[in-house]
Amino acid sequence: MSALLSIRGVHTYYGNIRALAGVDLEVNQGEIVALIGSNGAGKSTLMMTIFGAPRAREGHVVFEGRDITRMAAHHIARLRIAQSPEGRRIFARMSVLENLQMGSVVAGAEHFEEDLERVFTLFPRLKERLTQRGGTLSGGEQQMLAIARALMSRPRLLLLDEPSLGLAPLIVKQIFDAIRQLNQTEGLTVFIVEQNAYHALKLAHRGYVMVNGRITLSGPSAELLSREEVRAAYLEGGH
Repeated sequence: MSALLSIRGVHTYYGNIRALAGVDLEVNQGEIVALIGSNGAGKSTLMMTIFGAPRAREGHVVFEGRDITRMAAHHIARLRIAQSPEGRRIFARMSVLENLQMGSVVAGAEHFEEDLERVFTLFPRLKERLTQRGGTLSGGEQQMLAIARALMSRPRLLLLDEPSLGLAPLIVKQIFDAIRQLNQTEGLTVFIVEQNAYHALKLAHRGYVMVNGRITLSGPSAELLSREEVRAAYLEGGH
């Protein structure tokens, strides 16, 4: 398998505070890869570093063999890397349709109707809410919209930051089922950052564990799920 995304020796800082300390990570074409860790471990910082905000002070972010470490965020988006950020960040005053139109800017208008049907098949609720303002949707619907908006850009790589955060279990299942379906039917490559380690590792092919800005463990998801230290730190009390 060829690496679609390679993160090599990345150090990221906020001022003088180091948030990432020499991170190495790979996401291969057609894989779902999960990054798990406790709150404040640096998971979201890594996700944002891929898009250059904040920039890596040392190391390299490479996409399809091309170094994108210093590239502007809008140029990175044009490479068909799409992000569904933590906290959803939809356009609250815009309708569901307008949010989806914003997502399709990178891909252009040519496939708009087809792509619209594709996201409605995954998330039928959005079709029912088409003219509603994004800010009036429930938390689960907003998360579906954030992911659908990212999918409208026809991404080669989908970055998902904490998609299950604050959502009811039934909604979480629906969202994770949709991600699995996209991967299985379309071969979509997905990099997911998730505090819910159990759900993330059940979904992913491989996983990485981050502690204090460093990768401490990596391997096939089933292997990580069975490891005592992973179970003790991230899975006890629910699974």
